[in-house]
Amino acid sequence: MKDFFKNVLASIVGVLISSFIIGAIVALLFFGFIGILLSSSSETFVLKNNSVLSIRLTGVMKDRVVSNPLLEIFNTGEAKEMALTDILSAIKKAKTNDDIKGIYINSSYFMASSASLTEIRNQLLDFKESGKFIVAYADDYTQGGYFLSTVADKVILNPQGSLNLQGLSVSPTFYKGLLDKIGIEMQIFKVGTYKSAVEPFILDKMSAANKEQVSSYINNIWSTILGNISASRGITVERLNQLTDTLPTFQEGEFDVKNHLVDTLMYESEAREYLKGLLGIDNSKKLNIATVSDMATVPDSQKSKSSDQIAILYAEGSIVSGSKPTDINDRYFIKEIEKLQDDDKIKAVVFRVNSPGGSAYASEQIWKAIEGLKAKKPVVVSMGDYAASGGYYISCNASKIFAQPTTLTGSIGIFGMFPNVEGLTNKVGLSFDNVKTNKFSDYGDITRPMNEQEKAILQQYIERGYKLFLKRCSEGRNIPLDALGKIAEGRVWTGKQALEIGLVDALGDIDDALKEAAVLANLSDYSIREYPKLSSPFEAFFNTQTEDLATRAMKEYLGTDFYLLKTIKDIKDLKEQDFIQARMPYDLQLK
Repeated sequence: MKDFFKNVLASIVGVLISSFIIGAIVALLFFGFIGILLSSSSETFVLKNNSVLSIRLTGVMKDRVVSNPLLEIFNTGEAKEMALTDILSAIKKAKTNDDIKGIYINSSYFMASSASLTEIRNQLLDFKESGKFIVAYADDYTQGGYFLSTVADKVILNPQGSLNLQGLSVSPTFYKGLLDKIGIEMQIFKVGTYKSAVEPFILDKMSAANKEQVSSYINNIWSTILGNISASRGITVERLNQLTDTLPTFQEGEFDVKNHLVDTLMYESEAREYLKGLLGIDNSKKLNIATVSDMATVPDSQKSKSSDQIAILYAEGSIVSGSKPTDINDRYFIKEIEKLQDDDKIKAVVFRVNSPGGSAYASEQIWKAIEGLKAKKPVVVSMGDYAASGGYYISCNASKIFAQPTTLTGSIGIFGMFPNVEGLTNKVGLSFDNVKTNKFSDYGDITRPMNEQEKAILQQYIERGYKLFLKRCSEGRNIPLDALGKIAEGRVWTGKQALEIGLVDALGDIDDALKEAAVLANLSDYSIREYPKLSSPFEAFFNTQTEDLATRAMKEYLGTDFYLLKTIKDIKDLKEQDFIQARMPYDLQLK
């Protein structure tokens, strides 16, 4: 028996020691892998003489992007994200850096709003003032890629490639038929004839008012896009529309050359040889390429070291109540705004808004914080792709507002949606009973329809929220309430239209907003700081949420069915979200 216990004890000790050794080896391998992965993102790029800045357009464009090595490992084929700020910064550096002789745009499949593309396009036009060249190439030009690439000195298309020019369309999905089949009724409360975000849940096609506003803004955007292409390619807008109606995607490359849509047809290898010719180097020698990410570590010779600072506060995504650093969480952003308010080195703030809206309550809280910030220093709004509904709410009280001609803004209106799942519970055989102490004790019960008195109370609540929204916009923009009421009603406007009706002050990009902020703060020289602070790849790695990985896995295995599942989940979660929404209905990307 004594030997038995000795053997058992020895076995336990052996297992513990083996487990410790194996665990230590696994830990070393794991952290060694992380070290290799993260160190690759911190290497400093050495820019060589006679180089070309390569801008590869692929993926989805956002204002700012945090590199996350873990999500890249679990990449399921989902489009990568491009950072607008990185591209703009790279072009600015390339203009003043003598080692960069030109820019090579390689356009692939990507998605971006025309407002973001206009910012890049304008930066490229500024770059051309240096006398350096721009060459654009694509296997297949998307509309967005072509719109951007027409600024180039030479537009090249693969001989077997295509050029997509077909115009704009908006095709919303309507869920009413699905909801009817599964027994869910969406009870709607809204103010605004044009407030159409609720339509997919209660209609099976667009309302007349919604068709009117969508037709207005997409035609305005298309006209602006063609105007820019016309100026660059020397083709009239009328002729561009005629060519668009031939569906150039399916025409031969010679058609595009003949009609001056592109300059020449070349394979990519030939395009690179053409670049070497511009640089004056032999074809046998290597082409020196600097990517957008490479340029991030190249010093900026124009960067000011002034102690006077202008902050850029980026607000991108949906507006929600919460304290997370993702999207536009009100409590998180209020803390950021308070930092800027209390920092005496910061003399002005550019508030970069890129949001289709969200929670009306959260929008009001951020509005209040901006009001407090503006009392101490100038606040200039730079609108990105969207600053609509809640996005306009948080912008309306700024000292000045800049928008791109194709920014989607306005949409001054609110709505609430409340699900009734009585039909669904009946289908599956569930029944409920209730005992209550007061008349409205069971208010919020989604297993029954609202009664008329509850509906009347909620509609009054929505209308009160709309009046507050109008009041904020009226005071912020100095527009009388009766005049504002005529251009509100939930209607979406382009930046160009918004300028005409007084919702914005000027058309321009983030640089124009910075210049205006400097004027308002009486600054002749200033440095720039960006907020919120972006996470490093190391921080992003360890802050990866389980839901991020789960979402990628679900997209991989469910494909397009993932979006149907997400829609049903969002409907289920409506009770938990902010009930009153100030949100724009559609996402318009150039593809």
